[in-house]
Amino acid sequence: MSNDEWKELSEKLHYGLALAEQRMLEKRAQRNETVIVGTPDGEIKAIPARRLLRKAKLRKMK
Repeated sequence: MSNDEWKELSEKLHYGLALAEQRMLEKRAQRNETVIVGTPDGEIKAIPARRLLRKAKLRKMK
């Protein structure tokens, strides 16, 4: 594969993962569920999916 093909594949994978995460958050928010996330300092937290979905939408708007 050429460098351009690798770059295109990488972009498609990143897009697909972001889309899957968005859909998962939307479904969990509808069911009023939490999501378990790890923080950069190694902490593990349970956060409401609605809060994460709101943050994701705010990041998209920037």
